Amino acid sequence: MSENSNARTPRTVLVTGAGTGIGRATARAFAAEGARVVAVGRRAAPLAETAEGHPGITPLSADLTAEDGPRAVVRAARERYGRIDVLVNNAAVVTTDSLRTYTRASVQPLLETNLLAPVLLTQAALPALEESRGVVVNVTTSVGQRGWPGNSLYAAGKAALEVLTRSWAVELAPRGVRVVAVAPGAIETPIADHAGYTPERRAAIRKWQLDHTPLGRIGRPEEVAWAITRLAAPQASFVTGVVLPVDGGAVVA
Repeated sequence: MSENSNARTPRTVLVTGAGTGIGRATARAFAAEGARVVAVGRRAAPLAETAEGHPGITPLSADLTAEDGPRAVVRAARERYGRIDVLVNNAAVVTTDSLRTYTRASVQPLLETNLLAPVLLTQAALPALEESRGVVVNVTTSVGQRGWPGNSLYAAGKAALEVLTRSWAVELAPRGVRVVAVAPGAIETPIADHAGYTPERRAAIRKWQLDHTPLGRIGRPEEVAWAITRLAAPQASFVTGVVLPVDGGAVVA
């Protein structure tokens, strides 16, 4: 249900980057609560795995960086379920480039996926979210509140998404829409594998992450999904504009 809707109406939740990692765990967590989940991603096979055994999840293959991608995703969700109660902007990519090697070609997919796509998807979903008095959850990174040597543009894009979270929270509050963010730290996901990092670089990154995580371990996608579902819950109806770190204490160390 949306925060002001009849309790018998299941909420409709749109989750991007739902084929693996945090997105998959989030889609399944909402489905376990009885929500109707539209799981969005570029690749059909991982989305099918996300939905397997979870009848409340509908896979939707789409490219959010395409010209009509955000509008098409929102249109598909509304045509199927008639509403959108929660939008989770989770999809993100990293690259193997750094400041010394960035090119226009390598920068473009980072900015388009990590920053521009959430902006345009939220814009496209806004009429539906206003109708349901819904919630936007942006997935950022706790590293964006500090620094990430060698991966500065990823961190910068996520930091920008945190600024948007606070700005949208104020802008959309009069329309009944809440905007929050969850900032994961070191989480066991395949994002580095998708970027093409060598085993040596993955190991170096993990060591750096562990050295900067007071709890001394890597987090699980399910732990981030728990935070997302709690911030999006109707019981959190007086919470907006917050960025919640789920990082084992990294941001305060």
